[in-house]
Amino acid sequence: MSNVLHIRGGRIIDPSTARDQANSDIYAVDGKIVAELSPTQKAKAHTIEAQGCIVCPGFIDAHVHLREPGGIHKETIASGSRAAAAGGFTSVVCMPNTNPPCDNVSVIELIRSIAERKAIVNVYPTGCLTLGRRGDELAPMGSLKQAGVVAVTDDGDCIQNNEVMRHVLEYAGMLDLIVMDHCQDAAMTKGAVIHEGITSLKLGLRGWPSVAEDLIVSRNILLSRSTGAPVHLQHISSAASVALIRQAKQEGIRITAEVTPHHLALTDTALSDFDTHFKMNPPLRAEEDRQALIDGLVNGTIDIIATDHAPHSPDEKDVEFDRAPFGVIGLETALSVLLETLVTPGYCDLPFLISRLSEQPARLLNFKDKGTFRPGADADITLFDAKESWTVTPQSLYSQSQNSPWLGKSLCGKIKTTLVKGRVVFDGQKCLGP
Repeated sequence: MSNVLHIRGGRIIDPSTARDQANSDIYAVDGKIVAELSPTQKAKAHTIEAQGCIVCPGFIDAHVHLREPGGIHKETIASGSRAAAAGGFTSVVCMPNTNPPCDNVSVIELIRSIAERKAIVNVYPTGCLTLGRRGDELAPMGSLKQAGVVAVTDDGDCIQNNEVMRHVLEYAGMLDLIVMDHCQDAAMTKGAVIHEGITSLKLGLRGWPSVAEDLIVSRNILLSRSTGAPVHLQHISSAASVALIRQAKQEGIRITAEVTPHHLALTDTALSDFDTHFKMNPPLRAEEDRQALIDGLVNGTIDIIATDHAPHSPDEKDVEFDRAPFGVIGLETALSVLLETLVTPGYCDLPFLISRLSEQPARLLNFKDKGTFRPGADADITLFDAKESWTVTPQSLYSQSQNSPWLGKSLCGKIKTTLVKGRVVFDGQKCLGP
């Protein structure tokens, strides 16, 4: 394939440059965006016809679980990268709750080596905050940063000791490392499996109070103010947490936050028939929480959208509700769910949605050459048809697991092509690569 790329005739949306231009073109040479091609370059370019498609910077997911090493019966770096490409994501940040956990340089080097050989999208590892993610002894963050982590988190667990968390922020702040935190008070959620509310009472299931999230969000805001270190709050689900984040930002505290497509689209009423495909952490909450999350995203309180893609094998999910693991996959359905949840009802327009999937995550993660079509940036590009519908089936998914809450559903919004550094890795029908 030529190293000269010409994407022709699409609607170009690049929020980083406020570009929204119909029937326009994008060019790249040697994997980098360029402003124009010479006549000679145009003559030999690999041309992609994009009529009827949106063409935008590739999506960036700051929160995925690729499960490797240790959980390859659920997902691998190879299969997860294919799911990402099929969902229009050109870069993913993988969480450190692997087995063994990412609390040492050897595991980070292993992940990077596998990704280099087998992934078809950009895969960025994170390191642990504490050894073994046990919440008591700090991981060697300096060594982890030198090994290539882009952030640190104990995702899946939350540090309960406030003094340990304070030291985490002080240490990470000195290293200029992004701290991402899973906000959950463990004592209040022990044995809980569903949002504490009317639905949990009706089903007779142990409820998970939203204040268990709110307390840790408050703790992190106070510690961020005290230390001056930034904190990124993962998968926010509570209306009260949104209000706390809004107030913190107004005070200039260095807090950022993410929300998932499933928390924007669904509520705890989806669990009325005990379907474990709707069991997740944090749990789906009430309608007032869902609306607060939408409002918080639209008004800028919540910075980015991340999928929290969490694969589990069918035999793990096909058990009694109490015994099933938390988590749903989301890479391949994210765009469609967000179009139907946010754009179609008029909560936001396409440029806003794309910014929260590309420009804003790139800014949060300090990915200077991604999330933009500025000349010199990486030619990570997503093409999609916002009107084309498709049905979510096990056969249509590239993830190794199929624990999706949208199985059997018809969704609108189809990824047509995904390119990483100017190379097609998904052509709308199949993934391409190693």
